[in-house]
Amino acid sequence: MTTGWLAALPAWAGAAYYLLALWAAARWRKRAPRKAGGAPRGVSILKPVHGRDPRFYEAIRSHARQDHPDFEILFGVSDPEDPALGDIRRLQREFPAVPIALHVVATRAPNAKAGVLAELARQARHALLLVNDSDIRVEPDYLGTVAAPLEDPGIGLVTCLYRAHAESWAARAEALGIATEFAPSVMVARLLGVAEFALGSTMVFRAEDLRAIGGFEAIAPYLADDYQLGRHIHQLGKHIEFIPVVVETDLGGGSWRHTWLHQLRWSRTIRVSRPSGYFGYVVTHATLWALVAFAAGQWQAGAAALAARMLAGMVVGAGILRDRRVRSDFWMIPLRDLFGFAVWLGGLFGDEVEWRGQRLKLRRDGRIAAASLAGDKRNQADPENQ
Repeated sequence: MTTGWLAALPAWAGAAYYLLALWAAARWRKRAPRKAGGAPRGVSILKPVHGRDPRFYEAIRSHARQDHPDFEILFGVSDPEDPALGDIRRLQREFPAVPIALHVVATRAPNAKAGVLAELARQARHALLLVNDSDIRVEPDYLGTVAAPLEDPGIGLVTCLYRAHAESWAARAEALGIATEFAPSVMVARLLGVAEFALGSTMVFRAEDLRAIGGFEAIAPYLADDYQLGRHIHQLGKHIEFIPVVVETDLGGGSWRHTWLHQLRWSRTIRVSRPSGYFGYVVTHATLWALVAFAAGQWQAGAAALAARMLAGMVVGAGILRDRRVRSDFWMIPLRDLFGFAVWLGGLFGDEVEWRGQRLKLRRDGRIAAASLAGDKRNQADPENQ
């Protein structure tokens, strides 16, 4: 009896977590985007680019088509032969009326993306800065919607959720995890008052607040630049605002190996950035705990965990994120969850990740300790000593 009760306990905890996610989702639905009260403010879109994503041109074109009276797009690359350069020049030709600039940035920052962003921020001419990943696709009213909350001086950064477009089975599994596991976890975190983080899908903030935290140079030693930007601005006493806008990223047709390495990098980065949150995340693996409960004969606990998990995934993924693939791939959720638990276990150990063609060694505080080319064991000097 005691063994059965212990086996059921994690399943009941998982069920409670996803019931909490449903409550968080219900509150999320009630929010409406803020409307700008005065004249729209100018926005500088900072786009660090490394390589060409499958739908890269479609993504950057959606930014050039904004229904906003005053904005510019600044692209930054660290490789003068980056394959994305052709698409950027094509965008300049298609939208001659939009200020679109391309900067080739030589940087020795441990996080090269943050090094590129530091230079783009210096070149920006507007008081509001927007950073998002290079593969993000947005709607024409995006700029006005995401900039409006910054009329409130208490808000320091605006961010939002995202869904993913995918082609291969591996990428579809990753997209399903984003929509049905990651997005609910964000909602629960916000409901419980965890308010210091931002998502790389959208980060809008004031140039003066960026200067107050020391610029992108202050977060360049870290791999999780989006989390660190949110944390640093939050430490100014400013609020991080999630708005009810959903953008779309592109996962392409990656292999299972690519998906594993991507998810493992994400997991290890979260572990070193927010260890308490990472270890607490074990309760979210409701499918695993349901199987444990079923194996122990605790059918009610197992059924409750699995039902709450599936329902919350559908409500958030299909209902709030409007991810059309969630409905067709609904049956994959338990299988994806078991893969996700394997990734979580892998994230518990090791301090190396692969990112942008490099193998990075991470410190316990999330800083990059050393870097080498992927597949090359020869590490460069420690950034602290450069």
